[in-house]
Amino acid sequence: MITHALIFAAGRGERMRPLTDATPKPLLQAGGKPLIEWHLENLAACGVRHVAINTSHLAEQFPERLGDGSRWGVQIRYSYEGPEALETGGGMLRALPLLGGAPFIAVNGDIWTDLDFSTLPHSPAGVAHLVMVGNPAHHPHGDFVLRDGLLFDEPAPRLTFAGIGVYRSELLSGQRPGKFSIVPALRDAMRGGQVSGLEHAGQWNDIGTPQRLAELDRRLRKI
Repeated sequence: MITHALIFAAGRGERMRPLTDATPKPLLQAGGKPLIEWHLENLAACGVRHVAINTSHLAEQFPERLGDGSRWGVQIRYSYEGPEALETGGGMLRALPLLGGAPFIAVNGDIWTDLDFSTLPHSPAGVAHLVMVGNPAHHPHGDFVLRDGLLFDEPAPRLTFAGIGVYRSELLSGQRPGKFSIVPALRDAMRGGQVSGLEHAGQWNDIGTPQRLAELDRRLRKI
């Protein structure tokens, strides 16, 4: 069972302005609750008990809204990155001391999905296992090729990275603290056959614009 998880919540959310001028994107509501609360519920349901949340933009709002996590049966600890977010790689590296020594789940705070996190591998063979989805209209060319359970950085046919994965800390071995993306490390690991993946055929939404947030909200309120 995976017991630790990281929720990426430090980004500025420029494309969501003006909504994100006053509210961090993961705290925007859809279906009657903030996006990040959907993740907390799903992570708790699969056995996660320790959640790290990295913060930067309007960081003080997260503990005000979420507290210590006891409402969901988890312990939340916050990884404040300062006034400028460290991106995915830098944010994960900074949060590693909060994530235990075993593989952990990491999920973008600005997505919504019906994925059952308990279906993720508890101990991936390589350094990362990524969830992929069909390419949405706003990202038609995808990110990586999924073939025989492994991911490759090849031209086509690509799927889109869902912003959900299981990681080992070894992925970031040798990295220096600071601002950097996790993607180059993933690409390096793919060349060594160290990144597995699966395609999620269920629901998934990247909440990148106010319009997409409104559409998700309408759909969730009908459930």
